[in-house]
Amino acid sequence: MKLFKLSIIILTCISLSSCFEDNDDNGISSSDINDFVWKGMNAFYLYKDEIPDLANDRFATNEDYRSYLSSFPAPELLFESLIYQRASIDRFSVIVDDYIALEQLFNGTTVSNGMEFGLFRFNASDSQVYGYVRYVLPNTSAEAQNVKRGDLFYGIDGTPLTIDNYRSLLSSSNNYSIDLAEYNNNGTSTIEDDTVTPTNTSIELSKQAYSENPIYMHSVLNVGNDKVGYLMYNAFTGTNQFDSELNAVFGEFKAAGVNELVLDLRYNGGGSVNTAIWLSSMITGQFTGDLLVREEWNSDIQAEFLATNPEQLLNPFVDEMRKTNNNGDVVFQENINHLNLNKVYVLTTGSTASASELVINGLNPYIDVVQIGTTTTGKYQASTTIYDAPNFRKSEANPNHTYAMQPLILKSINSVGFTDFNDGLAPQIAIGENFNNLGVLGNVDEPLLAVALAEIEGLGRFSPNTTIAEPSLEIQFESHPFQNDMYVSPNILLDNVKLK
Repeated sequence: MKLFKLSIIILTCISLSSCFEDNDDNGISSSDINDFVWKGMNAFYLYKDEIPDLANDRFATNEDYRSYLSSFPAPELLFESLIYQRASIDRFSVIVDDYIALEQLFNGTTVSNGMEFGLFRFNASDSQVYGYVRYVLPNTSAEAQNVKRGDLFYGIDGTPLTIDNYRSLLSSSNNYSIDLAEYNNNGTSTIEDDTVTPTNTSIELSKQAYSENPIYMHSVLNVGNDKVGYLMYNAFTGTNQFDSELNAVFGEFKAAGVNELVLDLRYNGGGSVNTAIWLSSMITGQFTGDLLVREEWNSDIQAEFLATNPEQLLNPFVDEMRKTNNNGDVVFQENINHLNLNKVYVLTTGSTASASELVINGLNPYIDVVQIGTTTTGKYQASTTIYDAPNFRKSEANPNHTYAMQPLILKSINSVGFTDFNDGLAPQIAIGENFNNLGVLGNVDEPLLAVALAEIEGLGRFSPNTTIAEPSLEIQFESHPFQNDMYVSPNILLDNVKLK
């Protein structure tokens, strides 16, 4: 597999005379971190061509460059100034001051109380925010306190959630109490008159280090004459263990004679692109070698690929999972278990993002992808972790700080050229989760799964009015940061990637 295991040799400024030497060579007085931010973004940012301040010939002299860097008192301010259309196009690039925590998150390790939740309000003028429990992780505080899917909460530690305080209340402490509430539809089928009523019950929760298995549940269901595989997959963590376990699930499906698949990605915010390619290949198998997605970088990097190895831009369906280290040694390898399906049912919500969307978009030209739920996030770009080092790798990172960037570096395009779906991927069967009746995940009567099973049985397409739609404003705040991310291995950055 060629996906993002690139043997790319990029000279970031590509022999332009206006590029700069390293700080140590010319005594640039600006912050080392600001210098790292500009150089890293100039080298790899997907939308570099749209940002005049990132142009290779932006600065005529070293003094101009020093003056520019010193005009930003914090690295975050410089980074943000280099983002292209933050509200609509690049909603996802980030800079962090603790890359250790970032790495742990990408590996599936977070500090969690086990309550995975969503937030909503009833309309744009409503200042009150409400939380609902999507699912509970095993062996956590939330499970021990008997928190259940569908539980509603209106406050934290006695303070009601509002549009102004919900971020601070939900993020500031590892220990807090959720104040429970009840949802009332007031006897009507519309949401305009729905209310949430506080109760007198609170539940204390505490966070601890936790490694979440992205395979939340899987089963084989007998539906008429069909064997239906159901998989709720909540993250593309990209770890060897979890990738192997995912492959094993498909081995179980294959052994059971599964001929239909319901892939539940409703809360999957993305992650490793490699894993997304492997999952797509597990679902199919008949397209090995055919293009799943191709990638597009900024013009400098794209030109280098096209001139030296254009095949590296093409990412096909594969027969095996394979990873190598920096020396090219194979460190993980397994043959993929294929189902060879011609149709897949995918459950989605507004929290379905990035690598999840890559699976949907990549499969669409090849098989019938029946998307059920609500429109996805709209993230077709991938990022990588860039460190403050001559080669932008962690191995030579500046020991004086732990800043790193996670900028968008490429976008994925499917085999028929479809990309740039900023408004998300719309479902064929539109049905929102009903906060008053979320159902039990994996149960055949759970509303979204029930629609998929009815489709498999040939009972006809459901109307969007089959269940109560989501309130008009589902707030995009995930239980942990960087939920909606799609990332590639930092190993794409070779030791000889440096500024001239």
